[in-house]
Amino acid sequence: MAMLRHAKCLQHLAIPGPLRVLYKDYRTATPQNFSNYESMKQDFKLEIPEHFNFAKDVLDQWSSVEKAGGRLSNPAFWWIDGNGGEVRWGFEELGSLSRKFANILTEACSLQRGDRVMVILPKIPEWWLANVACLRTGTVLIPGTTQLTQKDILYRLQSSKAKCIITDDALAPAVDSVAAKCENLTSKLIVSQHSREGWGNLKEMMKHASDSHTCVNTKHNEMMAIYFTSGTTGYPKMIGHTHSSFGLGLSVNGRFWLDLTDSDVMWNTSDTGWAKSAWSSVFSPWIQGACVFAHYLPRFEPTSILQTLSKFPITVFCSAPTAYRMLVQNDTVRSYKFKSLKHCVSAGEPINPEVMEQWRKKTGLDIYEGYGQTETVLICGNFKGMKIKPGSMGKPSPAFDVKILDENGAILPPGQEGDIGVQVLPERPFGLFSHYVDNPSKTASTLRGNFYITGDRGYMDEDGYFWFVARSDDVILSSGYRIGPFEVESALIEHPSIAESAVVSSPDPVRGEVVKAFIVLNPDYKSHDQEQLKKEIQEHVKKTTAPYKYPRKVEFIEELPKTVSGKVKRNELRKKEWKTI
Repeated sequence: MAMLRHAKCLQHLAIPGPLRVLYKDYRTATPQNFSNYESMKQDFKLEIPEHFNFAKDVLDQWSSVEKAGGRLSNPAFWWIDGNGGEVRWGFEELGSLSRKFANILTEACSLQRGDRVMVILPKIPEWWLANVACLRTGTVLIPGTTQLTQKDILYRLQSSKAKCIITDDALAPAVDSVAAKCENLTSKLIVSQHSREGWGNLKEMMKHASDSHTCVNTKHNEMMAIYFTSGTTGYPKMIGHTHSSFGLGLSVNGRFWLDLTDSDVMWNTSDTGWAKSAWSSVFSPWIQGACVFAHYLPRFEPTSILQTLSKFPITVFCSAPTAYRMLVQNDTVRSYKFKSLKHCVSAGEPINPEVMEQWRKKTGLDIYEGYGQTETVLICGNFKGMKIKPGSMGKPSPAFDVKILDENGAILPPGQEGDIGVQVLPERPFGLFSHYVDNPSKTASTLRGNFYITGDRGYMDEDGYFWFVARSDDVILSSGYRIGPFEVESALIEHPSIAESAVVSSPDPVRGEVVKAFIVLNPDYKSHDQEQLKKEIQEHVKKTTAPYKYPRKVEFIEELPKTVSGKVKRNELRKKEWKTI
């Protein structure tokens, strides 16, 4: 019945009715929403309407179902702070509060449809309300991690032309220090118990705002959100997503990879600044009517994670491979009982097969790895009912036709390494970003023949499973964060001791990989104590850019390997780091 209600709720999802089978053993790998991979891939169809808005066409529909008593008592949103504080909203309350927030954006902030709103908040309820309020008003959400520095915020405000910024006490001073340089910025909202000059206090404004608001009738291909890339070969670029690319496209993630229903409680540990939060903390769960669970953890604490999984009725858990590595290394993991947990997924970077095996031994649950990008919804995944090949990204999701390509765009046979591509011609798939904002050359560079080139390399085996080999663009994946060498090198070069530097990934037993900086010193500093200098440089980077980007490893060398044209051979340095693995 739940899925019949869901089909009625989401009229735009033209997917054949699933086989809903209940088992006493909650650890079964039998899917709830489809029968097997082959039928899922073959039968999948999604009709894209001319107009679509996730708040109106999904969230408000679930609210109507909830009002009519057609949904379980599962909350829509469940937040804890780890100190006894707790918030639970149904879809009806989520709707009411987000409409109040929407009125603040349009009235107090004078924002209009298409205006851009930067949101830099930790995992607090207001972050979710900001997401929905932007949807309702047709304003464009630009999320940012709370680890951004003053310099990072200035760059993002200037390049995005954001008219409004929403943040908290921690980052308001940084915003104030650069606001005068941001000519488009007209309003600032702060989530705080205290007032701040020049800022609207969101908590106070919510007390007086009306919850009567008419949702903007957005077209499916209107800009919905902008996500910043990691900045590999230059400063971070802006990725544009439409109301349908994520609002409808992520139904693939929620329905098939996460296999959610309205009785599930979904916990995703991703940082609010990354697209993975849009994937698994907003669109994927709510399109299925599931509960979004959130924990205000300022940093990843294995014991807190294990306690939360044990104490609360979380049924689906999503985290980065680094998190799983830290959890299996915790000696107490066997002492916890996860009575409700039935499905674990991982994304963001490749997961080590050994970690998967240890997690299975200690919890009885497999980890289903998925692969995608900020530019896409799920590209490949391991789905329930499939044989899991540890280390593999699984098979293509129903949303995409995925191939391995050579440099000319020809499709390569199984076993041959090449570029991972998604077919976009003659018909562009809906779960793909629209373009790199204000950067048509970058957008054009991702096309090769009829395919979008992901920038990652891999191969497909004889059984149709895809395997990740390397990243073409040198991005470093550490603890779930994507780190571009350029930003780190830009911070390094500001230190007076450094003449040149090159940043690459280096293996790490806990984080998978970390940032390593190869540094050529200026002559005046070559006689300095090198250990002390390393610490100074690391502290300098932490203060200059987001702290998670600092080089955990530093090596001083006489010169960097370069091409004839003077380009640094990062690939050579990276191979040196990984050759013993």
